[in-house]
Amino acid sequence: MAKLRAKDTQAAAVRILSDLKKKIYKPVYLLMGDEPYFIDLVSDYMANHILTPEERGFNQLVLYGKDTNAGQIIETARRYPMMSNQQVVIVREAQQLKNFEELEVYVKNPLASTILVLCLKGKTADKRKGLYKAVEKHGEVLETVQFYDNEVAEWVKNYLKEKGSSIDAVAAAVLVDHLGADLSRIANELDKLFTLLPENNKHITAEHIERNIGISREYNVFELNNAISKRDTVKALRIVDHFAKDPNDNPLVMILSTMFGHFSKILKYHLISRKYQGSAPPNELASALGVHPFFLKDYEAATRHYPAGKTVQVISLIREFDMRSKGWGNGAATHGELLRELVIRIVNY
Repeated sequence: MAKLRAKDTQAAAVRILSDLKKKIYKPVYLLMGDEPYFIDLVSDYMANHILTPEERGFNQLVLYGKDTNAGQIIETARRYPMMSNQQVVIVREAQQLKNFEELEVYVKNPLASTILVLCLKGKTADKRKGLYKAVEKHGEVLETVQFYDNEVAEWVKNYLKEKGSSIDAVAAAVLVDHLGADLSRIANELDKLFTLLPENNKHITAEHIERNIGISREYNVFELNNAISKRDTVKALRIVDHFAKDPNDNPLVMILSTMFGHFSKILKYHLISRKYQGSAPPNELASALGVHPFFLKDYEAATRHYPAGKTVQVISLIREFDMRSKGWGNGAATHGELLRELVIRIVNY
């Protein structure tokens, strides 16, 4: 079986939501996996749209795995709705159910008028067991995987497109570099920002991000990597000094992880270019690096400052400083001092 990818998660969620909007319902839904955003997206839609507000009082119940058991869920699911065609039973944090597999007896013969929604966050059901197979047969499974950082920018673009908005490549990169792959947090920030944009302008820029979300266009990890790539020591150290003043908001572990990913992409650019003898197709390069084609020129410029051998040395150096940040052979250096030393050593390689 092919490995599930982020795009598969998103496609499945879109398909399920499309069916729900058409009032095509299954008796059982199993929403599971490592990306809570899509689990919440689907379950919240069901909680807010299947029944009318009047119907929900009698026919919608939200249970929590730690506070219930399989027997109570089955008993609830087997009840008939009152003055409605359906009842909705949502089990949140179902991964905390101690006897989860016992739900199989109900799922094998579910009540047509009940829509049972099982939400497992950070866990997947055992696909070898009867419960999972019964849901596959009678209901719907949504398995989610966490997005890698290089997949989030595309998700941001699609998220805003659905809302009739757009975002420039630099603004998306700054947003992702600061918030990482936390889709729920990103969606929340974009929703707030979206309401602040003027009616005649729904295009988000880095200036909007800075003004309304509080992420500086100048002092962020994206700009730090860009300055290092250009061997712009003055700008790089100015950003480092800014980070050092607020280490809680700029954790070194996150910065090092982003730097490692950045130089890994520079190395990958070298390898792909070598394969095509310097004329690699731009679309293939962008896809392999997981970046917007807009940024290819920056990586091409970085390869001139950091040949393949030097790039490997930089990656090794970042790993060394990651170990030092965790106490290995570090002495009394602060995280700010470690980052400054690392940047100086990289740009002077």
